[in-house]
Amino acid sequence: MHYFPLLLGIALLLIANVDVRVVSVVPALETAPVPYDGDAADDPAIWVHPTNPNLSTIIGTDKQGGLAVYDLNGDEIQYLSLGTINNVDVRYGFPLGGANVDIVAATKSDTDSILLFRVNPETRQLEDIAARAIVTGVSPLKGLCMYHSWISGSYYVIVTTYERGEVQQWELTDNGSGRIDAALARSFTLGSNVEGCVADDELSHLYLGQEEHGIWKYGAEPVDGEMRELIDTTSDDGYLMPDVEGLGLYLMSDQSGYLIASSQGNDEFVIYSRETGDYLGTFNIIPGNRIDGVTHTDGLDVTSVALGDRFPDGAFIAQDHENTLPDAYQNFKVVSWRNIAEALHLEIDSSWNPRAYSGQN
Repeated sequence: MHYFPLLLGIALLLIANVDVRVVSVVPALETAPVPYDGDAADDPAIWVHPTNPNLSTIIGTDKQGGLAVYDLNGDEIQYLSLGTINNVDVRYGFPLGGANVDIVAATKSDTDSILLFRVNPETRQLEDIAARAIVTGVSPLKGLCMYHSWISGSYYVIVTTYERGEVQQWELTDNGSGRIDAALARSFTLGSNVEGCVADDELSHLYLGQEEHGIWKYGAEPVDGEMRELIDTTSDDGYLMPDVEGLGLYLMSDQSGYLIASSQGNDEFVIYSRETGDYLGTFNIIPGNRIDGVTHTDGLDVTSVALGDRFPDGAFIAQDHENTLPDAYQNFKVVSWRNIAEALHLEIDSSWNPRAYSGQN
């Protein structure tokens, strides 16, 4: 390893802002490459198996061709050829036909529509569950996150667009025939590119990444309107370098935790307090374990849940723009949360239950 460039980079950051703390971690594994060349892999989501965490999966988008499901060894167990799939998210325990099902939503950019699936817990594969083609009417559709309101019990899909930064919130409902429909419940516009998106179900917060400007926190309920708070900025007094891309939440059982953002312009990830929004540290992912490092990340996800023997303290997953060991198409890299937490003196709490308020606990 060549230490001088790393030390020089840290020194320059300290000159610019004395509060910046940058550490390096290495990936524990990587997924199989997506099947298409160029800028293809984009956004991952983690699905936690209801009874055996070793059987949990990573769901990743391929904006050149579809949606992939990987096991915790990084091997592909399903690939759906669906077209230009951009962002994806998961929620647990949606009430459908008298049962509780885990659901996945994704954006399909070539039709500006929302796709909906259920996770079959036996096969771990995705099954289409949309009642109809849910066309948003805004374009170009890119970002997506899901929100399960602990206030009303309702489930939502939130989507975002490039250019004007339009945001729509769609409420999901059982159509009475074993499928899920959606109705527009809220919309507003930020004025420029927005893709990164994550919702805090417990605290009713919605975080949006305005790529050239920073991270905004909104209320996640449809009635919350457009009131917002700036969490961080790409300006000289901020910790981000544009583009601001993927956003994720590490959730702990006492309603504390961490917000994580992809600072794409310098290949870094920035961590903030879930409770206060305060900056806590920055990390990058360098080569290790015969796996290359991570650059220019679009989407990410993180979980505090113990993912079996491989990741007993939770895991962080990031899209990698250039897959070099060996030279292959883009993929997703996985880092143990313990490695990140120990490097930045953060907490580890694997007691949070993603199904606690979904009727499945």
